[in-house]
This record gives sequence, structure tokens and C-alpha cells, in this order.
Amino acid sequence: MSKSRAIAIVGASLAGLRTAEFLRRGGFEGKLALIGDEEHLPYDRPPLSKELLRGEWEPERLALRRKSYDELALDLKLGRRAIAVDTDAHEVHLEGGESVAFDDLVVATGGQVRRLPKQPELSGLFTLRTLDDAVMIRDALKKASRIAVIGAGFIGAEVAASARQLGLEVVMIEALDAPLAQSLGSRLGRILQQVHERRGVEVRCGRRVAAFVGTDCVEGLTLDDGTDIPCDLVVVGIGVEPAVSWLKGSGIELDDGVRCDETCMSSVPRVFAAGDVASWYNPLFEERMRVEHWTNAVEQARHVAAALLATPGEAKPFASVPMFWSDQFDLKIQGVGRPRPTDELIILGGVAEGDNLVALYGRAGRLVGAVTFNQPPRIIKLRRLIGEHGELEDAMEIAES
Repeated sequence: MSKSRAIAIVGASLAGLRTAEFLRRGGFEGKLALIGDEEHLPYDRPPLSKELLRGEWEPERLALRRKSYDELALDLKLGRRAIAVDTDAHEVHLEGGESVAFDDLVVATGGQVRRLPKQPELSGLFTLRTLDDAVMIRDALKKASRIAVIGAGFIGAEVAASARQLGLEVVMIEALDAPLAQSLGSRLGRILQQVHERRGVEVRCGRRVAAFVGTDCVEGLTLDDGTDIPCDLVVVGIGVEPAVSWLKGSGIELDDGVRCDETCMSSVPRVFAAGDVASWYNPLFEERMRVEHWTNAVEQARHVAAALLATPGEAKPFASVPMFWSDQFDLKIQGVGRPRPTDELIILGGVAEGDNLVALYGRAGRLVGAVTFNQPPRIIKLRRLIGEHGELEDAMEIAES
């Protein structure tokens, strides 16, 4: 492996760091730059909405790497935002005027939070994406009494659960008819809604925020039906969008992220993408997808590192079964596959309480997705079955065993 070869990785979070680690493990001895716009060393994001928000963990515990960074021999550029890339000159341009040369480039910039239209700048109004965001919300929760969470996706629901566990009054507002209805369907979404309501969260679905109340500090919300929601802290959790604005004009094709082929290579040769920002064709499901989950970031990082180390033209397709999880109250919610609201849905066990159910998603008789509550062993078997193009009937045997 040529020691003069240079690889630049833009994005110093999970996918970016793991790509660097897998490259070194694979024997890459060339120059390796890891560029991130945050000042912090790479950290784990899932605990931000749970253990850190509740004050159970300190930021140091979120470190993604326990060993020394010195052994990776990285040119580590933190607090340096990439603002452009010149794919002809093979340079990444950073804020402040510095440029980083590369032979190969990995885009791992993840996502940036979505904001509500005309969202005001008020004290007590937050979004959650970074460690700094989480620390500010954690500190604000200590002085709050009633919190409103806008959005009942995974981040919104986790924040709502954490705030409720801290003893706060919580109202969660969702524009769809049920939490996660767009991804998991309304039927399972309503079960998740009941999980929160039984634990004291007020859930209002089918409602949008019409206005914020307050001049300098947030004092409440007005919904589109005229309902006033008093609160002294608001967290907007309506999802993220891929962080690709810095790539415009680079020649790298963008389409809900960096548009990649089945190997995770972009439209520009030797430019790859990994993690939340990558939109690639997954041959296992015969569709293009972009996945915003921890497991995908790690597995895609491993794949991209292997593709960079492979002989040109011999990189393998990234044919994976997406996997996700979310801890809410005492529930460990785990999901696999690519479920759609239009799929055939079979729910087995624990429906009344929602504590130990298995939800199976079928399409033309094939198992394409599954969600479980508090059943880690079953979700592993179901993930394997999806990867084998297994039948829905076989999945029911696993669920009932």
C-alpha cells in the first residue's frame, strides 16, 4: 500500500471515525485526515437524548474511542468546517482558508436538524443534534416544569420519555396521525403513543404548531386548532436532513444525500460516502435508501474502508439489512429491515400493554421488516431471515417460539 497515498474523511462522528479505524486495521499506511466541524473528539450520539439528558452520564462517557488517537496517525482537524471540495484539484477547502489534499475522499458529514418554518430565536427553544445541544437542554431541564416536544419520531419520543422520567410534565406534538406513522405505520404508531400516555406523557397527534408564545423566552405554543399549550421549554425534534450543502458545485451528484452506487461510491470516482449522508442502491431490497441509524454507520464505514483498499473495480456491493433501536422508558425498541406503512402488518404478543410485542412487515409473502419490544434474541434471528429473503410464515414461527 503506497505510503504517499492520501485519504481525507470529512465528518468526525461515528461513520468517519470508524472508516479511519477500519482503514488502519486493513493495512493502510498513507496519509489520513479526519475533518470535523465540532471541537469535541468523536462521541456517541444515541445517549444524548437519554442518559446524558437525564444527567446519568457525563460527556466523557460518550467518547467513541478509548484508545489513543496517536496510534491512528491521523491529521485530526476538529472545529474545522468543510465549505467546498474541488474534485479536479483533489482538495477539500476548510473554513478559514486551509485546504486538504486527497487522492480518495470519504463524505461522512451526517445530518443537520430540520427547523420549523419561521422558527423564532427564543430562550428555552432547542433542537438536539450535538453534544453542546444536549448539555444546554440538560441544564435547562433542571429549571423547567413543563416541556413541549415537537415531533414524535425517535428523537422526539426519547426526549419526551427522558423528561418524563425526570418528573416533568410533558406534552408531545405530532403532525401525523400517530408517532412514526410514516415509517412504521399508524397501527404500531398508536401502540407507541399508548406506551407514552400510560407513563404520563400527553400526546397530541394530527396537530401542528401555529405560533410560539413569548417575547424573549418561550412561554407556550398555539396549535393549529387554536389550543394553547403552556410550557417553559420546547425541543423541536422533526428529523434531520443530509449535510451536503458544502458539496454543491463539486460535480458530486446529490439526491437526498450523496447519490452512490451499490458500492457506496459517488458519481465521482474515488469519492465515497458513509453513514446518514449516503444514499445508495441496496441490492438486497432492490431500492435506493438512506439510513440514519448507528448500526448502518458502522457497517457502511467498514464497507467503504474495504472498498478503498480493494483493487479498483473490485469493490463489492453493500447489501445490508438496516437495524435500529430506541430506548424509551423501560422499553428497548428494536427494528430491522425496510418496513413501509403499506406492508402487510402482523402484530403478535403484548399488544394491550405494548411491552413484549413483535411486529412483522410482509411484502408479497416476503419478510421485509420487523420491530420488537424487549426481545433482542428474536430481532437478531429476524434480521438474519430478512437477509436470506425469508418468508413471512417463517418469521411468524420465530415470533411465536
